[in-house]
This record gives sequence, structure tokens and C-alpha cells, in this order.
Amino acid sequence: MRDLLEDLEAGKHFSDPDPVRRAQIQSKIPLPKRFYAEVTVGERDGGFAVLLDGRPVRTPGRAILTLPTRQAATLVAHEFAAQGEEINPVTMPVTRIANSTVDGVAKEPQPVADEIVKYAGTDLLFYRAAAPQALVERQAAAWDPVLDWFRKELGARFFLAEGVMHVEQPKDAIEAVRQHVAARTEPFRLAAMHVMTTLTGSALLALAVEAGAWDVETAWMAAHVDEDWNIEQWGTDAEAEHRRAFRKADMLAAARLIAALG
Repeated sequence: MRDLLEDLEAGKHFSDPDPVRRAQIQSKIPLPKRFYAEVTVGERDGGFAVLLDGRPVRTPGRAILTLPTRQAATLVAHEFAAQGEEINPVTMPVTRIANSTVDGVAKEPQPVADEIVKYAGTDLLFYRAAAPQALVERQAAAWDPVLDWFRKELGARFFLAEGVMHVEQPKDAIEAVRQHVAARTEPFRLAAMHVMTTLTGSALLALAVEAGAWDVETAWMAAHVDEDWNIEQWGTDAEAEHRRAFRKADMLAAARLIAALG
């Protein structure tokens, strides 16, 4: 299932799930030259297509890339317009999500929805540190409000655990999440939710952002409480910072796409 969502560019050159590794692979392969001057958006088949010098963009699967709203298509158009002399798919996160939606998610949406629900069974927010106290408090401050929102909005109550030992979640809570996800039938929305889920390790954070209950920056910081704590204690390195920047760009792109769907 992950391959369906991560094989976003043509061929195998850009399909590595790690954004830094993807960039490293891509850097060794000549990029295609920009062949267009004008980027526009036009109505097509009940949706909106991105046009390069009047010709529609096609996905890696050769389908015409059609998005459901003009705002969403404009996000893709801006990425094409921002390209320089070469076209670099690594710098086009909304386009990559859109490609995966048309070529994959739109054809098989149920496995994508199921995987989001599966993440909810082992969500990042359930597993808490026992110590030090400062980290315990930081996790609680960042994560408890999200759990409170799910309890109030969906009636879903989850079990928490210390450490990484798996804890089985209540069936009614998982079912509430399943029904919530099932109501999100629009393929582009579902694909963007999946991207946010896999990037954060938290379906609950992704669903809270999609619902407008959490802004994406707050959710991103919440997903990195543990990582930021370790950085404070031990420092970081350039490669880790580079990887995180790429992942955040994908997260922000997914949130922008959801907002553009209306």
C-alpha cells in the first residue's frame, strides 16, 4: 500500500520513501529541461487541469492530471511555474500527491483509508515517556488536547501506555475513527490525510488538521516532541535537519491541498 502512495514520479528514479534519499537519487540523474513557458489552469471534465502552453499535464500513469477545485489545481500550477531551467519533482510536493491520487488512490481508496485507521491503533500520541518529568509534561501538553478533541467530537477514548509496549485500543474508539475516515471519500483529501499520517506517525494529528481543529504547524511540532527533546540533549546534524525539512515541506503541502479542496 505504501508503494501506491510513494511512487509519485515517473519510473523508479524518484520513488524512495525517504525524502533525503529521494533527493540523493534524483541528484545523480539528469533532470528534464523545462519545455514550457506559460502555466495556466483550465476547466476539464468537471474538474480543473493544469495546462503547460495550453496542453494538459499528465500523470506518470499517462492520465490527465485533473483536480476537483480551481484552488487545488492552482497549487500544482504554481509548482510548475516555479521551476527553473529544469523540472525537479522533489520540489513539487503537491504535484506528487496529486499524481499519486489520480494514478492510485482514486482507483483503490479503501486500502488507503484502512491504513490510516490502522495507524490509529498504534498512534504516536498513546505512547508516553516515564521520565524525565520535563519530557512527560511536554508530551502531555502537546498531545492531551488532541485526545480531548477526539473524546469530545467522536466519543473516542484511548488508552495510554508508558514506553513502547503495545496497548490494545478500545474497539469502539477505533470504530469511531473508522467512521470518521469513511466520511472522507474524496480521493485527494484521503491521499493528503495519508501523507500527514505517515509523516507524523499519528492518524489523530492528521485527522485533527484535516478537520480544522489543529493547525499544521502545531501538529508538526507535536509530532516531534520526542525528537526535539533529544536534539536539546544531544544536538543534531545537517543530514537530519535536511531530512526533517523535506518531510515538513511534504506535510505543509498536504495541508495546503486539503485547504484548497474546500
